[in-house]
Amino acid sequence: MSKTKGRHRRGSGCVFTAGSKTRWIQYYVNGRCVRENAHTEDLKAAQSLLQTRIYEVGQGMISEPGVLRKLTVATLYEAVERDYRINKRKSLGHLERRWKLHVGPAFGFMRPGSVSTDFIDRYIDKRQQEGASNASINRELALLKRAFKLGHKCTPPKVQVVPGFHMLREDNVRPGFLEAGQYERLARECAKHGLWMRTLFELAFSYGWRHSELLGLRVNQVSIVEHTIRLNPGETKNKKGREVTMTPLVCQLLQECVRGKGPTDYVFTREDSRPVLDFRGTWAQATTKAGVPGLLFHDLRRTAVRNMIRAGISEAVAMKISGHKTRSVFDRYNVTSQFDIAEAVAKLVSQRTVRVEPEIAALPAISQMTARPN
Repeated sequence: MSKTKGRHRRGSGCVFTAGSKTRWIQYYVNGRCVRENAHTEDLKAAQSLLQTRIYEVGQGMISEPGVLRKLTVATLYEAVERDYRINKRKSLGHLERRWKLHVGPAFGFMRPGSVSTDFIDRYIDKRQQEGASNASINRELALLKRAFKLGHKCTPPKVQVVPGFHMLREDNVRPGFLEAGQYERLARECAKHGLWMRTLFELAFSYGWRHSELLGLRVNQVSIVEHTIRLNPGETKNKKGREVTMTPLVCQLLQECVRGKGPTDYVFTREDSRPVLDFRGTWAQATTKAGVPGLLFHDLRRTAVRNMIRAGISEAVAMKISGHKTRSVFDRYNVTSQFDIAEAVAKLVSQRTVRVEPEIAALPAISQMTARPN
């Protein structure tokens, strides 16, 4: 190896060639020698890169060589999993499954610098051929992207460059709704399964709360005197607390649910006093007998949002009640149904009939307007 003129001093670094015209740079990190391909034949460009590396070393922006040599994407993922645990993210189980089944086998063994946008695009193509939905692939890419961003933000950075990610378009507008005429039938069927099921249904239909938020309710979160229900901060999906005023029917149902229970007891319990943990079977039976098979309990969340907007409640207030954090998610739930369209067209026709009829009277007969000339 031939070095450029000027003897190398420890800590200052140098530029050299290694049997070819390509320039290499040499510098030190914590007393250990690092040699890096500058990927250029231009001496000034290589010297500029060397000065950048020396500055980064001085600022603590470059890890020790031994650490960099052992670093893989699996190491970056460990930081993501740790971040989920520290922040008590409820979706940790989903994260672990995505890594174990898909992301880990494809990227875990790779060095971060080897993960290119082209490689990521080939992964997308492979997953689509396997039949994965765009939404599933996007969640997997989000995991990988998060790993790179955490690696880039840490001190010193484990990742110098975050590759580009081409996220896929998701067609995730969900059409499920409970229409007004179906409410009474489903309410009666839920009541047949017990007070707890009837009350769960009414709360979800009225406020659009998630089933996980409802099942975790304790007696001390319900105030019959003040007619309020409170969701504590940290116990909801968006980590924010909420408090709403009860409707008369909700108040009547909850009063029976909490009767004789202690402050820390669960609101929703079965006949044998066990907390309700899963009611998918009961819900499937009720919806089938009510004539709405396939209706999801989560569809009540979409229904509640639409009903609030129809009732004239502002979008900001409706979002606070339902617990939507972002406007984009809220908009996906506030879907216009065929009923809304038909109602709007009927109003339009009603208005135009009044305005246009006098004009029609002055027009020639329709038969004359459409008659073909001889």
